[in-house]
Amino acid sequence: MGYYMFFLTLVCVLNFHTIVRSQESNLESYIVHVELPRGPTVSSLTDDLEGWYQSFLPATLSSSSADGPHIIYSYHNVFKGFAARLSPEHVKEMEKKPGFVSARPQKTLPLHTTHSPNFLGLNQNMGFWRDSNYGRGNGTPLDENGHGTHTASTAAGNFVRGANVFGNANGTAAGIAPLAHIAMYKVCNTRCSESDILAAIDAAIDDGVDIISLSLGGPARNFYDDNIAVGAFRAVERGIFVSSAAGNTGPFLRTIVNGAPWLLTVGASSVDRKIRATAVLGNKNGESTFQPANFPSTLLSLVYARSNSSSPNAQFCLPALLRNINVQGKIVLGRDRKNRKGPSATHLSYADGLKIKAYLNSTSSPTATISFKGTVIGDDRAPTVAYFSGRGPNMASPGILKPDIIGPGHNILAAWHISVENNPNTKSNFNIISGTSMSCPHLSGVAALLKNAHPDWSPAAIKSAIMTTANQVNLAGNLIEDETLRPAILFAVGSGHVNILKARDPGLVYDIKPQDYVPYLCGLNYTDQQVEIIVNRPVRCSEISSISEAELNYPSFTAFLRTGNTSETYNRTVTNVGEANSVYTVQTVGLPGVDMRVEPSTHSFPGEPEANLPSDIQQIGQCKQ
Repeated sequence: MGYYMFFLTLVCVLNFHTIVRSQESNLESYIVHVELPRGPTVSSLTDDLEGWYQSFLPATLSSSSADGPHIIYSYHNVFKGFAARLSPEHVKEMEKKPGFVSARPQKTLPLHTTHSPNFLGLNQNMGFWRDSNYGRGNGTPLDENGHGTHTASTAAGNFVRGANVFGNANGTAAGIAPLAHIAMYKVCNTRCSESDILAAIDAAIDDGVDIISLSLGGPARNFYDDNIAVGAFRAVERGIFVSSAAGNTGPFLRTIVNGAPWLLTVGASSVDRKIRATAVLGNKNGESTFQPANFPSTLLSLVYARSNSSSPNAQFCLPALLRNINVQGKIVLGRDRKNRKGPSATHLSYADGLKIKAYLNSTSSPTATISFKGTVIGDDRAPTVAYFSGRGPNMASPGILKPDIIGPGHNILAAWHISVENNPNTKSNFNIISGTSMSCPHLSGVAALLKNAHPDWSPAAIKSAIMTTANQVNLAGNLIEDETLRPAILFAVGSGHVNILKARDPGLVYDIKPQDYVPYLCGLNYTDQQVEIIVNRPVRCSEISSISEAELNYPSFTAFLRTGNTSETYNRTVTNVGEANSVYTVQTVGLPGVDMRVEPSTHSFPGEPEANLPSDIQQIGQCKQ
């Protein structure tokens, strides 16, 4: 009997639950945490969570009509609690009841919105795809805005020949785990409410999924106040791997989202395929899905459309950005959210945009045109970190390096819910879009392949395998670059770019059991109640030997070293998942100004592979003057 992989993608399709507008203007949706009943007077309600939750509402409210105060969702897995439409006055009354823990208004979170499997080293009918049985399975839910279709097909879409957009990037499209089953839970419209997300995770746990893919999220200063982190912790406890998007508010520092260490946080990178559109004023290469055959080759006047915004999305237009003038084309630096159906355009990198600015300042009569080159494969500077990809440090836990990994997320071709070419006669609908929403399902698919190949690996072991085998160099053999075409910092690239073929056989892994996170959370100076919100059980930090962030058995760590002869010691436990009787020898690559050594430098693992034979490894860093 084959191993079946159920893949859950928590992405935008429709709201899981539609909230009726209340006639009482002061009502809003609250997320409420409660404790299970402990006293004899309420013990009869222990097996009746619905009744226990209803008991927190005043009797006059518990049976209210749909447009009044009422419970929206009752949660059974992610934590003990519910989502309800309440007023601040209702919450004040609820706070007096035994078993009440907390209540706060829910947040709404944003979405983080062919060739990439080959770029990652996956080829049909051979190698890891064949050996892992492609993660076997499939499903096709309805969609109304395309985001869910795109992300689901990226992770687990089947093979489709002739996939293209306007004739570009033509070829056979496939998801990373093309035979994996997909269970889609509808949680978003244009934005995503926490109550819907939690309800979907709650249902997914009941349904027995193996992977959760979260192409959404928002900033949070503390994990106990981040309901994605709270819900995902319960999923990880059940052995479910959770992949999440790093966010699209880069390239600025401290913009990472989904920073909990039990989540795989995925940044976005480019692939080596370009849909080339060259700005002719020095051959500045950009990209454009729309490639018109009749665009003029003669030079046109170039005008800089200045923006009052501090956003990096500067726009250059040909020949002028005036309402009463017919704009024939434009050159765009960064995202262009408002003009998706505008004139012919090429989207340039940040570095090329600076060169165009310099050209504009060098002449009083700047001219340019756009030369459309079609699909070009073989950019040896790939992968580069996408400019929009969220960056660390991880503000909720600075000692945990985020993002964990980067994967393809820039100009990704995948399935779409309608024809972007407005062709009603085609059933082959695809679109090319960018975002960490696109990179996240790539890694979800990778996790599905690894879970299929190693069904006994824990979520932390899968994560470790992905991180410790990542590439730090591009196709040319140079360090991975960012949007400035300079080497990317660790807060942008994390452990590096995913290498699927190496991840299947990492040799050693850094495993973490769910209970290992409790001393880590206590080490963040959370109160007992705050830790309890996350782990969903009673905790007494005073009775636990708390650990620092760097002591969590994580595949990476952040060292806070001061100038002078100071040193820090970090401990890790590794588990052999490779061949029996393996011997591992340490090699280190230091950082400028830092000496590092690992003890022991050599370690042997006798006996059977994956026999859980841990080895304590000390990683010591000494800061030079």
